[in-house]
Amino acid sequence: MTGRLGMRALAVSIVMAGNLAAAEQRLNVVFLLADDLGWTGLQCFGSDLYETPHLDALAGSSMRFTNAYAACTVCSPTRASIMTGMYPARLRLTDFIAGQNRPWARLKIPNWTKGLKPQYVTIAEALRQAGYATAHVGKWHLSFRSGTQRDMSSPEQHGFDVSHTKPSTARGYRLPAGFNRRGESGSDYLTDYLTDQALRVIDGSRDRPFFLYFAYHTPHTPIQGRSDLVDRYRGKVREQAVHKNPEYAAMVTSLDQSVGRILQRLEQRGMADRTVVIFTSDNGGLTQRYGRHDGFTDNLPLRRGKGSAYEGGVRVPTIVHWPGVTRPGSVCSEPVISMDYYPTILEMTGTTGDSRHNPRVDGRSLVALLKDSEATIDRSLFWHYPHYHAGGDSPYSSVRSGQWKLIEFHEGPELALFDLSRDAGESRNLAAEFPQQTAAMRARLRSWRRDVGAQMPIPNPDYDSDRSDKVVRPKRTRN
Repeated sequence: MTGRLGMRALAVSIVMAGNLAAAEQRLNVVFLLADDLGWTGLQCFGSDLYETPHLDALAGSSMRFTNAYAACTVCSPTRASIMTGMYPARLRLTDFIAGQNRPWARLKIPNWTKGLKPQYVTIAEALRQAGYATAHVGKWHLSFRSGTQRDMSSPEQHGFDVSHTKPSTARGYRLPAGFNRRGESGSDYLTDYLTDQALRVIDGSRDRPFFLYFAYHTPHTPIQGRSDLVDRYRGKVREQAVHKNPEYAAMVTSLDQSVGRILQRLEQRGMADRTVVIFTSDNGGLTQRYGRHDGFTDNLPLRRGKGSAYEGGVRVPTIVHWPGVTRPGSVCSEPVISMDYYPTILEMTGTTGDSRHNPRVDGRSLVALLKDSEATIDRSLFWHYPHYHAGGDSPYSSVRSGQWKLIEFHEGPELALFDLSRDAGESRNLAAEFPQQTAAMRARLRSWRRDVGAQMPIPNPDYDSDRSDKVVRPKRTRN
């Protein structure tokens, strides 16, 4: 009997050792998603105020993408594109949940889908099927708010083993005094609290490869910096600078400190050399609301910001670290977009061939670019936002092909053509000067809309010019 028990214990130990060895050979993936962080929102991307030493160091050891895009100018559609690898227009999830209603505007918005449907296979589901532990921390913003699908749209229902979200007692970024006193940071600031949860995920994932999706709330409104960091920035603001809001700067630094803590923990646990780290943002920085500049941030030299059709609304800072593959300090200028992370992560982790995934994945794997920053991908990129936004923006579709970008504004209709290689700020509309290029890109855009089944806004029978800007606000959501 003793012999049999001994043999069984030996067999168990061999299996456990084998599992540990397998885990050590497979890549972990840490996906860090900022909320409303614009293209120049990090020092290594050009900020003249925000101090981001940890993200700058990450960029120095990784590949930095200078033409990286979010799939939408607002958050929920981009998050859905990351989860599924599909265009928001194909998902019919085209605005932030629950959206904004302008019942008397010139155009009537389509009946879009206000949540991520369960039939789509998320990157978390694909990786979990391949043996990964999966964890979500932070903002989700993909749940249906009501109806039969509400309980089927949480992170746990979309492939995450665990989900750590914003505490219901939080007021903005402020947690009740003492709420997190037992946390590792000891801080009652939301970003610090969520980072504590992310560190626990890393600590608990030593015997299995893991996928950590950390979706920050910062630097989304309300603009509330940690008081000690706000004080630090008050004396650093220069009137002639592009960035000059100390509260916003403090939020960005809290984000940077969080990333630093995560990278340090990966080093401490001996995981850094087998962990892919991806950092990006869900859309551009918010520069105005209700047609007025709000003083939070700017995305210059890019035009405008969140909610708009212009580069400031969709071009975002992006860093990818793949140990042993990405060349330290390398820069890639090839246009990439948030749907690309789905096929990229599957290929990186070797789960492409043995894991089910969505049959109409629109993204393209970036593995070739990560191995060679001079590689290219032959394609156009598309955006479709059939909605009005609080920034004062109207429905549009757009396409980027090489150096050219065409925007079709649906209220007009009006076409705008820009040469981004010479005019990243989109200050000169070349549509009249290049009619053939304009016509070709418009045809390409319309063909794509047909292919993905894009929902279009239509003339509004209730249009009232005197009330067209009036917004009927949806109830707040906490997902």
